[in-house]
Amino acid sequence: MAIHPNEAVLHGGVREVGPDGLAPDPQAHHDVPLDDAVAEIAAIARVNDRVRAIGETGMDLFRTGPQGEAVQREAFRAHVALAKELGLALQIHDRDAHAQVLDVLARDGAPERTVFHCYSGDAAMARFCAEQGWYLSFAGPVTFRANDELRASLREVPLEQVLVETDAPYLTPHPYRGRPNAPYVLPTTVRTVAEVVGLPLADVCARLAATSVAVYGPW
Repeated sequence: MAIHPNEAVLHGGVREVGPDGLAPDPQAHHDVPLDDAVAEIAAIARVNDRVRAIGETGMDLFRTGPQGEAVQREAFRAHVALAKELGLALQIHDRDAHAQVLDVLARDGAPERTVFHCYSGDAAMARFCAEQGWYLSFAGPVTFRANDELRASLREVPLEQVLVETDAPYLTPHPYRGRPNAPYVLPTTVRTVAEVVGLPLADVCARLAATSVAVYGPW
């Protein structure tokens, strides 16, 4: 759980239009100041053992401009600190903000279990993340025909640091693109992962399941 970076901007009172060209759409709950919203998340996480990760948190420079970037960085740093305090995994949202996200992790220090949700960086970044012991989670785009660079990124990561996800309702894998994403199509992504890393599907499934437990704990 967390204040998503695009929500953090609204809690921070920023109303600028980002590169996506969409006007902000603040709701009544965004009247809660950012510090208070993050404090509420922290209060819940401290007493609820069903909370297994702090996130999605991070930065999204597709949705916001310079004012929002500063607010997102502030919120991201607070979530990093909370994940370390509670010994929880950190689930990172990184959209068009690779350098900025890596900068925060370098300056503040990453939690022991750091996960890049819907990894979208290149192979060099994947190799760097793997060297830090971080986890990279791959969603439907790894199946897209044009995404050779993303598959190259997957090859740079030891299988024990790979996760998969749906990111419902978006990023549905091929050949189901156009439908809302959901867990029933996750096997398509897993099969692609097995093909890319060149290992038997059963072995990949067992490894992914074990890694999920290592990161988030048992059900």
